[in-house]
Amino acid sequence: MRANTRFTEAIQILCLIALKKDNMPTSDHIAESVNTNPVVIRRIFKNLKDAGFIAVKRGIGGTYLLLKPNQITLFDIYCAVEDEDKRAIFKFHEGLNSKCIVGSHIEEVLKDSFTRAQNAMENELRQVTLENIIEQIKINK
Repeated sequence: MRANTRFTEAIQILCLIALKKDNMPTSDHIAESVNTNPVVIRRIFKNLKDAGFIAVKRGIGGTYLLLKPNQITLFDIYCAVEDEDKRAIFKFHEGLNSKCIVGSHIEEVLKDSFTRAQNAMENELRQVTLENIIEQIKINK
């Protein structure tokens, strides 16, 4: 299974918008940085707008943040761009064989471990703000 890149693209988009706030970057400019099609960026913009993170001025206007970077956590971004039913790190395939010694118990046996892993990941994302990421970018440039 291939990992979805919307989450990391959304973080990159928000960082660009925050760092270029005086220039209000457009979807075309952001698409260059993310190295993708502007249509992909505009789809992510919709999620970020719906979450209340950004506003977009049509045409040449550009995009700007509605919240301060320290008010947006990675978990907030994750929830904005990933459908709730797709957020689980691990999923069981359908049609487990109830007659098999493994198939009949595997979900029950792994469920608690998977829940703890999911919670740990989400708790880590709650601890990091967009501002933290931007500060690291500034340090590393």
